[in-house]
Amino acid sequence: MDKYFADELRYDGGMTFERCGRSGVLLPKVSLGFWHNFGGVDDYDRCRTIARYAFDHGVVHFDLANNYGPPYGSAEETLGRLMDDDFRPYRDELFISTKAGYDMWEGPYGNWGSRKYLMASLDQSLKRMHLDYVDLFYSHRFDPDTPLEETLQALVDIVRRGKALYVGISRWPLEATRFAYDYLKERDVPLLIYQGRLNLLDRSPQEEGILDFCADQGVGFISFSPLAQGLLTDRYLNCKSTAEGKVNGIPQESRMAKGKFLKESMLTPELLERIRGYNEQAQQRGETLAEMALAWILQQRGVTSVLVGASSTAQLQKNLKCVNAEPF
Repeated sequence: MDKYFADELRYDGGMTFERCGRSGVLLPKVSLGFWHNFGGVDDYDRCRTIARYAFDHGVVHFDLANNYGPPYGSAEETLGRLMDDDFRPYRDELFISTKAGYDMWEGPYGNWGSRKYLMASLDQSLKRMHLDYVDLFYSHRFDPDTPLEETLQALVDIVRRGKALYVGISRWPLEATRFAYDYLKERDVPLLIYQGRLNLLDRSPQEEGILDFCADQGVGFISFSPLAQGLLTDRYLNCKSTAEGKVNGIPQESRMAKGKFLKESMLTPELLERIRGYNEQAQQRGETLAEMALAWILQQRGVTSVLVGASSTAQLQKNLKCVNAEPF
């Protein structure tokens, strides 16, 4: 592939940026997630083409985690190759995040939220990504057994040691989030952002009060799985409900057919009808279902950005349209 020179008009192509809470950070309204399609099993040249397209269109935030792949760690290794091949001259324009909290290696120190795990994991991540620091490091999930003070103090010390500029939490319950906010604020390492699953089919951050808390306290919020693992796209609209209460016609190349993160049993006739209803609403707005689903998230109080995956530049191009969608 030819040497990469970023598009000189990358900040003039329609991407808009949102302030992350009450911080100095501005995030693109659409960020690129490396959860799927950037692992060691994926074609590197395709990954490279997608990342180039994203950056050329103002998507400066790349979101990773230690166990993204497959195999574990390989998405970060892909980013390391991308940094060496294309993005090293643009490092200061990029906002790169990674996380630790889910299973990563064998034994008692490769999971959850201990100081041992978080610090070791970030050291490994930096090596894989060929970086000296990340812009944002998350506790990837709430650990009910490790004292919150231990997890949070590890985040504080990671910033103080210069290995991350900011810290965030992902999928923590509200009361633990309140504790984290206060603990970090008292130590002058404010909570930058909360990452949670928010989409038309799963509104739990709203229902649990997390979005309101973030908005009131000046904490950013970024939505992962905004298209519900592909349910909120046109991929399943042609499926058929059966008299036995099942759904047939699952596309063979879909995530649901692969069955790892999205099971066929999840797509009930009732859910299929709900998705079709949203699709009708999108058509009335002159949008695809995916465009409307992303636009809805961005227009919720407290939301800073949405994390989208992409298996092609064409898919990413369609998703970027949500930035300029009409209000609901």
